[in-house]
Amino acid sequence: MNLAALAADPSVWAALVTLIVMEVVLGIDNLIFISILSNKLPEAQRQKARRIGIGLALVMRLVLLTAIAWIVGLTQPVLDLGITGPLDRHGAPTFETAFSWRDLILIGGGLFLVYKATKEIHHSVDGEEDAGENGGAAAGGIGFGAAIAQILALDVVFSIDSILTAVGMTEHVEVMYVAVVVAVIAMLVAADPLANFVNRNPSVVMLALGFLLMIGMVLIAEGFGAHVPKGYIYTAMAFSAGVEALNLWSRRARAKKGAGH
Repeated sequence: MNLAALAADPSVWAALVTLIVMEVVLGIDNLIFISILSNKLPEAQRQKARRIGIGLALVMRLVLLTAIAWIVGLTQPVLDLGITGPLDRHGAPTFETAFSWRDLILIGGGLFLVYKATKEIHHSVDGEEDAGENGGAAAGGIGFGAAIAQILALDVVFSIDSILTAVGMTEHVEVMYVAVVVAVIAMLVAADPLANFVNRNPSVVMLALGFLLMIGMVLIAEGFGAHVPKGYIYTAMAFSAGVEALNLWSRRARAKKGAGH
């Protein structure tokens, strides 16, 4: 189907809008990780790290779209341990050990996120200074190259998940390209405000790390064949963010009241 025919098809526009929304939502995970990691760098390097990280995310997604047949092939089992969990009420196993490359990538990415989030929570609880506060790589800080390498590793995981979601929603590669570009531009626009907001509010940092911990566990579960509906995950995240917003509002109101006295 040519571009003119695609543009004249209402179902294509509906798929595009839906896919853009889905890609933006899926990009939140990537953006939270980039925001937290970039805030561990000296202030002069933070924006550069975000730009590079999001740019790599765009390049990764576009490259994967050009190899879409190969990406779909990643769902074929390559390792089978011959073990299945008990059956659920629908007669399907609760987990599987027939792993595809996608499963192994999700498990590896999930384990890395759990490790990284746990390590950052440990630093936050211990009150260790980060690189942004002292200008160097302290106990909680990292080097610029290490930050980019970690962002790139997670870009791979999130990009594969993003592209496979796109494949399941539309058969038109052109629509996928547009949706991915729009979603990444949205990430680029939101990156600095989100990172700065997270950096100004320590309680938000802990909430974001909790999100990353949950996302890591979900990725591991997905890798083992235990599907967790994304709607539940993002509803929980939205509810938690709403509660934290009320906490921030309450603290600011008390601060203003105290300043008035």
